[in-house]
Amino acid sequence: MKLSRRQMLLSTAAATGATFFDAPAILGADAYGGFPVGVQSYSLRGFNMLEAVRHIQGMGLHFVEFYPGHVPVADDAAKIKEVNELLKKSKISMSAHGVHGFGGDHAANEKIFAYAKAQGVKCLTANPQKASFESLDKLCEKYKIRIAIHNHGPDSLYDKIESVVDACKGRHPLFGACIDTGHFIRSKENPVEAVHRLKGRVFALHVKDEAKQEKQSHNVVIGAGHLDVTGLFQALKDTKFPADGSVSLEYEANPQNPIDDMKECLEVAKECIAKVK
Repeated sequence: MKLSRRQMLLSTAAATGATFFDAPAILGADAYGGFPVGVQSYSLRGFNMLEAVRHIQGMGLHFVEFYPGHVPVADDAAKIKEVNELLKKSKISMSAHGVHGFGGDHAANEKIFAYAKAQGVKCLTANPQKASFESLDKLCEKYKIRIAIHNHGPDSLYDKIESVVDACKGRHPLFGACIDTGHFIRSKENPVEAVHRLKGRVFALHVKDEAKQEKQSHNVVIGAGHLDVTGLFQALKDTKFPADGSVSLEYEANPQNPIDDMKECLEVAKECIAKVK
């Protein structure tokens, strides 16, 4: 007998432990001072989607930015409903989805926005070509969904603060930035300065730290490299980062076993947020 996708999700979850759906008590209190701290699921790319959700629960988090490898863009209402039901039972909200490429094909761009609307996602992180900007302006207005330009490392399309500032000039109010702190560090840019210079346009973050301020580097526990973690959260508060934005820990090192390091990152985040005035 063929099982539906929903039945397969539920049976797999049951086989891996009923606590998956029970929203453990550790999800109760907000340890992050009101900041919507979660994870970019690319950090958990060594696990399938169900395992990733369980790990997010185990870290005591309520928010996730899924990358398409875990939750692909879909136009199947049943699949979208399954994901939403799973997250609702797990008490996890999808704060963002991405990172997406956008080009000059308006119809192709709209498919991603239509998916986000159906999935209840308020922010799409993106690496858009300049040819997409007019299309994205129209889609932000039509769907009331934010676009957040994700900076990458040295020599990429958006490798400097100025490149993101320039891209946002004159664009729709929902056209903004996803500040990847690690990539800015590798580009010898200051992520705290980026938050201030993009004030009002910062809708998402990928919080990571780097061992070196060079193109060739690797992630370290936040605060152990070049990231001013307290300064970052202070800047978010000072610039009135939106309460329904997306602050995602992204830890790219050790994809088969990142959990301990991710938990250490989260403890650092808690300590630094407690210092924010």
